[in-house]
Amino acid sequence: MLAGLSLLLFPDGRLPSRRWRPILWAYLALGSLWLGGAFAISLGAVIGHHVSIDSSGGLTSLDYPGGSDAWWGAVQAVFFPAVAVCWLVWLVGQVLSYRRSSGERRLQLKWLLSGATVFVLAGMTLVWLNHPTGPLEVLDDAAAVGTLALPVSIGFGILKFRLYDIDRIVSRTLAYATVTGLLIGVYAGLVLLATQVFRFHNSVAVAAATLVAAALFNPVRRRVQHAVDRRFNRARYDADQTVAAFAARLQDAVDLGTIRSDLVSTVDRALEPAHVTVWTAPGATASRPG
Repeated sequence: MLAGLSLLLFPDGRLPSRRWRPILWAYLALGSLWLGGAFAISLGAVIGHHVSIDSSGGLTSLDYPGGSDAWWGAVQAVFFPAVAVCWLVWLVGQVLSYRRSSGERRLQLKWLLSGATVFVLAGMTLVWLNHPTGPLEVLDDAAAVGTLALPVSIGFGILKFRLYDIDRIVSRTLAYATVTGLLIGVYAGLVLLATQVFRFHNSVAVAAATLVAAALFNPVRRRVQHAVDRRFNRARYDADQTVAAFAARLQDAVDLGTIRSDLVSTVDRALEPAHVTVWTAPGATASRPG
């Protein structure tokens, strides 16, 4: 369900048009019905101690519903064709969007369409085969591998063209993972030190270690984030340093022309825009702060 949504929402996370909204809601409603039904049938089989597994490892009440679960067969008969139709329609919509696009967006959509075509064909093949035996197992395995084409192509579209500000996401993920590991290590070390060496009561040791870890969170996070940005998000780190240096120089600046020139130079180094325009109000002057 979520993989199919990427066909519609890539690359900016927005619907191409409001006309797609009814299809999206129908897709989500049908998917929720299918997921809820699968969960309810599985839970009922476990609670009722009627768990039966077929040769492929699937729950027979889901793959071969009957009796009180016969309604599930009707849901599946509608669900999979409807999902396939939605995927194909969204794929066609992205093809049309690709033909109207240009520049970086066009390149991103080219990656998406390459992987999405393989993904849709592989997904439809998996549903059509439905637990094959004999020589068809090879085709089933190949289709399962083919479904990876979509996340791989989206990954290339994100990493190659810096979509979703990926450097910032990576740096934040590394920073918080590092901080979490360090604080867990500090917490465990303090608990062991207090209980095994100083022989404090367990509850006292845990409370003290928790307070120390909480107090260290912000200082450790700032230092780790600074180090990670300097190593993995260099462009943002350099831009921040450039702006900080400009702010320091601005405190002693008195000449408006010098400030304007310094501002343009700072913006150019930090953001690298195609052009810079500075508008100054008539009669504006610069004064040294008191």
